[in-house]
Amino acid sequence: MSRIAVIGAGAWGTALANTYAANGHQIALWTIETDHAEEMRAERSNRRYLPDFPLEAGLVIAHEFADACRDAELVLIATPVAGLRPTLKRVAAEFPALPALWVCKGFEAGTGKLPHEVAAEFLAPAVGRGALTGPSFAQEVAAGLPCAITLASADIEFARYWAGQLMHPRLRLYANDDIVGAEIGGAVKNVLAIAAGISDGLGFGFNARAALLTRGLAEIARLSAALGGRRDTLMGLAGMGDLILTATGDLSRNRRVGLALAEGKQLPQILKELGHVAEGVLTTETVVKRATELGVDMPITWAVQEVLCGRLNPRDAVEQLMTREARLES
Repeated sequence: MSRIAVIGAGAWGTALANTYAANGHQIALWTIETDHAEEMRAERSNRRYLPDFPLEAGLVIAHEFADACRDAELVLIATPVAGLRPTLKRVAAEFPALPALWVCKGFEAGTGKLPHEVAAEFLAPAVGRGALTGPSFAQEVAAGLPCAITLASADIEFARYWAGQLMHPRLRLYANDDIVGAEIGGAVKNVLAIAAGISDGLGFGFNARAALLTRGLAEIARLSAALGGRRDTLMGLAGMGDLILTATGDLSRNRRVGLALAEGKQLPQILKELGHVAEGVLTTETVVKRATELGVDMPITWAVQEVLCGRLNPRDAVEQLMTREARLES
């Protein structure tokens, strides 16, 4: 069994921490807020982000960063993309030899970097690192329902080792050395889940959703190839699997954003009511920017960006997609 520091006590971080604590690992779950830590210790639950799931007796709740990471064999970073840079900077400064995994999905705002590109700024080349990604809702993992995900790292031996360490009967991990493809799949599927929510919210039916997801997957594959990722990765859990789940599952925050946009709600109101981060909203602009720079055609992603910015209403965005000139399927 391993000693693991989980940084970030949101829904996903808590679900993973509790799952691994139940499986015999020594887990410290860190939250930046003192009152949040005290609340979780007192109630033995994370009422804010993952209610109704009691915390394991052996799960340590930490507020001091050093207390969480001291003696750990791995740091599992479960912050949003915006929190990855400061967390990696702190890990590198205080625990420079500590291997890292992250579960956030998206591009960093401002720099346009993927998570592994951010990690390269702080972690020494010899330090193992990778992304834990794929079709996974925190609530279902916390409930002990079966789930399969990908652990992607440029270092395949690191990926294989930690996939073996972190796998148990209800949470299966597959190792993959295509971290670019895995991270592109995890980032862009959130954008396409917003599109699927819009389509479903407008009542366009299952045919439209199937077409949207198929053509959306083609967009993901084109961007991934332009950045050095492999097409076969997008046919697996980190691509197709994550896209299907996020675009069709009712627990998906990004899908719920699309449904609300179809109702005519304004984005600030939607995000306030959501109460959690919907990474697709933050990622769309960067995806469009990088695709444009690389000359990659991503019409669905572009349409989502136009809706989020208020330049197109949802129905007009769909009409523009449907009336594009005929072309070969590719």
